[in-house]
Amino acid sequence: MELRRVVVTGIGTINPLGSTVEEYFNNLEKGVSGAAPITHFDASQFKVRFACEIKNYDWTRYFDRKEVRKYDRFAQYAMIAASEAVADAALSEDCNRRRCGVVWSSGVGGIETYFDECMDYAKGDGLPRFSPFFVPRMIADLAAGHIAMKYGFMGPNYSVTSACASSNHALIDAFNLIRLGKAELIVTGGSEAPIIQTGVGGFSSMQALSTRNDDPEHASRPFDRDRDGFVIGEGAGALVLEELEHALKRGAKIYCEVVGGGMSADAHHMTAPHPEGTGAILSMEEALRDAELNPEDVDYINVHGTSTPLGDVAELKALDAVFGDALPSISISSTKSMTGHLLGAAAAIEALACIMTIVRGVVPPTINVENLDPAVNPNLDLTLGTARKRNVDVALSNTFGFGGHNSTVIFRRFAK
Repeated sequence: MELRRVVVTGIGTINPLGSTVEEYFNNLEKGVSGAAPITHFDASQFKVRFACEIKNYDWTRYFDRKEVRKYDRFAQYAMIAASEAVADAALSEDCNRRRCGVVWSSGVGGIETYFDECMDYAKGDGLPRFSPFFVPRMIADLAAGHIAMKYGFMGPNYSVTSACASSNHALIDAFNLIRLGKAELIVTGGSEAPIIQTGVGGFSSMQALSTRNDDPEHASRPFDRDRDGFVIGEGAGALVLEELEHALKRGAKIYCEVVGGGMSADAHHMTAPHPEGTGAILSMEEALRDAELNPEDVDYINVHGTSTPLGDVAELKALDAVFGDALPSISISSTKSMTGHLLGAAAAIEALACIMTIVRGVVPPTINVENLDPAVNPNLDLTLGTARKRNVDVALSNTFGFGGHNSTVIFRRFAK
């Protein structure tokens, strides 16, 4: 069976650097930090009091009061990003909705709804008064369901949850479904809204978060000697993936082609990466094999790069093992230094960053690196401090999750 080619024909986002793709791309190029003191709740008694929140978010710009009752914030973000992506793809009214699907992702789903309902119950008189929207707002798969209902997409529809690797896994699933002929078009991506008391408190108690409360903008510092954890973020990223012939037939704008995906497990530890990056190596090698590419074909790598003491070094070891002598000529950056870590939505907005490098010819920077970790090879091109113009034909994106989940996606400049 001949596999079909898959292209990206629409993109959308809402995240700490922008409420549209254009705003996001512009701030990526400028090296803007999205970190600031938490406003979603009173964090004054918390060990960590800052995060990468969406700036000036106002749900009334997107939903009416009746509609928003159905959506936890993670689903609100999903709907906003998907709406931009579908509009960008410019689907016609006669598009066969039975051949269109949604494969979405979230690491924690409606955690805010769950927290609010439990708090209301605990503060009450003990009687079981729960909202009829409690379960539909909470469960992670409803974002995919809501997107499908809005657009009448009746093809494959489900949610993927694999911690911080979630939206890469969703993207790979969507890619495979289309190239196997199971669908002609799929909206994919991920959304997350974890900046609440339990989200910040839980990750903080694991000592996973940076504690630079006096300097949030410089807290996310991948590869820096003094990094002390990641900065939690929120938002969503969406991509419209489409079978090539279907896209060409309707005259769609094509951003790039998806050419490979790799997945693996560390089988090592609940939260820590394999110290030698073994699982990451397997994931990248599988993605390159799938794409029929050699290491020297890759121009840009968007690394997982969370700014954690163990994770950053393990990933660079994996890169060295896979790319060897080709690695110094590849541009590398961690956009989490700007956006923070969006957990299950991280890979989605980082896929968009990879697309930006291809369509704009600009590699986004890794900001906040003041003292490079001595364990990091100084000959690597980590795009420190400022964005750099470069022709990028092939971009690779890594995301890894708690539980040892590893995922890699490869994008290539489209050519007939």
